[in-house]
Amino acid sequence: MRSGSSELLLEQQQQELRLRKIRELAPKKKNGNRRFRSWRERARFYGTSTLAFFSVTAGASLLFLVPLYVDPAISTLSHDFIENPTLCTTTRREDLVGIFNCSWSSCREGCTSDLYRCVHIYVTFIEQNITIPANMTDYSNYTADWEQSGEATLLVNIKGCGYPPTVTCKDFNGYYGIEGAIFPCFYSRKNKTVVLTSYNHDNQVAMIIHFFAVPFVITVISSIALCIMHCDCRCKKDRSHRRNRPQCRRPRIENLSDTSISTRVDMLTPAIEVYKPPL
Repeated sequence: MRSGSSELLLEQQQQELRLRKIRELAPKKKNGNRRFRSWRERARFYGTSTLAFFSVTAGASLLFLVPLYVDPAISTLSHDFIENPTLCTTTRREDLVGIFNCSWSSCREGCTSDLYRCVHIYVTFIEQNITIPANMTDYSNYTADWEQSGEATLLVNIKGCGYPPTVTCKDFNGYYGIEGAIFPCFYSRKNKTVVLTSYNHDNQVAMIIHFFAVPFVITVISSIALCIMHCDCRCKKDRSHRRNRPQCRRPRIENLSDTSISTRVDMLTPAIEVYKPPL
């Protein structure tokens, strides 16, 4: 009986040890150590996340909007095109093949791909200021009385390229690439060899404001707000050089009186006389 009871006690002790080890190895619940954030900390966290999102998004969008929209708009405004349209007449069209022959094109879909096939459209235009009637469709009789300019190149826009559905080169070449075709156009006052089929000064300015000014302002404001929230932007003066340091100066020999020097010498002479080196 004693042996059986002792075995039961040992088993119970072993089970208790196992349970203790299991409890020690088991992961503790996080709810007990959970820290509740105040409303200020929550507002700071969500405000930081929102500002960081707007700053990164607006800054990254500039990388794509500037070369696709802003740069062509600035180039178009710098060429100083006429605001009122004149009439152009297509003189000839060239369909070329080869990368060396296609340094430019009147229209191409895609502004980053290499040119292996291109279309050159040449036109002449009326340099005088004319007023085109709004309902006029046949311009052949209207252009006969006006003097034509020299030959110029016709472009779909200032870069000569674009992306569908805004730019469709098949329709563009089919309509403007026919010899003798007459249509309204806009020529550049600075470079009269460049002609566009459509131009609007207000649209170009609006494109610069929407695709550059707005993202740039958002990026700057959000970055400044993040700096104010998480950095100490105040200017502090360095006053470390103005700290009072303890002055420890040794007394100079000139300040010592002759009497003090003589007393010290008199005190040292007995010790020198007492000490005699061994022979």
